[in-house]
Amino acid sequence: MTGAVNVLVVGVGPHTRLNHLPALAAAQDAGLAGTVTGVDLPHAVPAAIQYGTPGRPRRMPVLSVEPFPASRRTLPGEVRTVLDAQVEQERIGAVIVATEPSVHLPYALWAMERGLPVLLDKPLTAHPGASTDPAAAQAIADDFDTLLDAYRTARRRDPRMVVSVLSQRRWHPAFRTVRELIAEVAEATNCPVTSVQSSHGDGQWRLPDELVDLGYHGFKDGYGKAAHSGYHHFDTVPWWLAAGERPGKEIDEIEVHAACTRPADFLTQLTVTDHERLLPGLAGRNPYTEQDLHRLTAGFGEVDVFLNVAYRSRGQVMTLGSHSLAHTTFSQRGNLHPVPGGLYKGNGRIGQETHIVQQGPFQALHLHILQTLHGDRDGIDRRAPGGADHIELHVFRNDRLPLGWERHRTLGFADLSRGSGPTAVLPTQRSARTCAVTEFLSYLAGRIPRAQMASDLADHRRPARLMAAAYLSMARRWTDGRPAAPMVLDFDPATAPADDHAGRGLASLGAAR
Repeated sequence: MTGAVNVLVVGVGPHTRLNHLPALAAAQDAGLAGTVTGVDLPHAVPAAIQYGTPGRPRRMPVLSVEPFPASRRTLPGEVRTVLDAQVEQERIGAVIVATEPSVHLPYALWAMERGLPVLLDKPLTAHPGASTDPAAAQAIADDFDTLLDAYRTARRRDPRMVVSVLSQRRWHPAFRTVRELIAEVAEATNCPVTSVQSSHGDGQWRLPDELVDLGYHGFKDGYGKAAHSGYHHFDTVPWWLAAGERPGKEIDEIEVHAACTRPADFLTQLTVTDHERLLPGLAGRNPYTEQDLHRLTAGFGEVDVFLNVAYRSRGQVMTLGSHSLAHTTFSQRGNLHPVPGGLYKGNGRIGQETHIVQQGPFQALHLHILQTLHGDRDGIDRRAPGGADHIELHVFRNDRLPLGWERHRTLGFADLSRGSGPTAVLPTQRSARTCAVTEFLSYLAGRIPRAQMASDLADHRRPARLMAAAYLSMARRWTDGRPAAPMVLDFDPATAPADDHAGRGLASLGAAR
């Protein structure tokens, strides 16, 4: 496959319009993408969407397909018929799956069966009730195996077939720099990463009635923060740890303990009365009493979740990890009514992300990514790169060893940027997402080899299992009230598929200890 590829985008909600469409417009300008067609539910979006720049507007037609239950593992016949016809009519050459994650699996399987390359949004899949039902949590791990089997079958039919996962931190220059620094010290010392502390807060303030009434990136399906943005951490941390693994020190098992808050907890932290005092107009808008809200949100997914993880090698702890994922963090929201776009972006959301990586007595890495203002009132982030955001990587190394190391250095926005001019990769999430789309289409156009691709599906066994483990721990706490709900996952190198880019596999879920 060479030249521009016609793209079918399944799911054209706020995420796609904010992230994928600008990247696809740039790809069209570069001759990588041809036509772009959208697919979504009836009445969810207009029949066509404008995108691109004011100087060069574009129009994406949007097909309608009927909704189907998240429990389905294959597409209904009527949905498949609509998509198949569009593939033939528009000569579709690639599919971007950007739907609600509970229906990622059937759309991805359909595309692979048709031999269509896939750019799959994160998380790979999610299941209703995953934070309260152990079977639903287990299904997240099973889904990965299903996807990988389908991928192997598709590649046997066509070796050029590719499924890339849009977990954009793999393209983010700061995160790549951390990985390179870990590998450098591991090579010099034979020391893996010994601990990692990661946290992410997005400053979402969802008001009491919005817990029930606003569904997008909500909690009513029995999952929440860990599925909304947690996959970035589930992917990034094992990706970093893999860079520090040495012979005989490969991670082959993990154990996860999760504690979370749910809407009922949030409504105890800030009651309806507290909200009405802070935002006087809420009392006239909110139709729910405190009792109503507790009843209606029973069984909802997690608002915030903190994980303690032991990463083991041959029964010994190789790395300790703490992963803090929170919606409830500092916010600049002060308005009663959310601006267009719901609460997905804007509305006072302020991102805070930090990672502290320790590599024995040899290296410490502190990565801090902080926002100081939120998006415009229309919910679209228009910050100038490096302007109001703050990104900084502190590198500490043991300079008492004869290795020529510098004790401390600080890398800022300019230091972490890669390249120059219009093709520069900036240390921003938007630039990283654009790289993901560009890389995917560049491979299809024959401009780069498969080996250069950063996020092949086969390399996502570990993050998929880690996400499943987090939800299984939450679900076990919910179902039997154990103060700790450990859950063991096997990372068994002997089970690695031959085409796994990481070279290390992950066996099925093990029993709890």
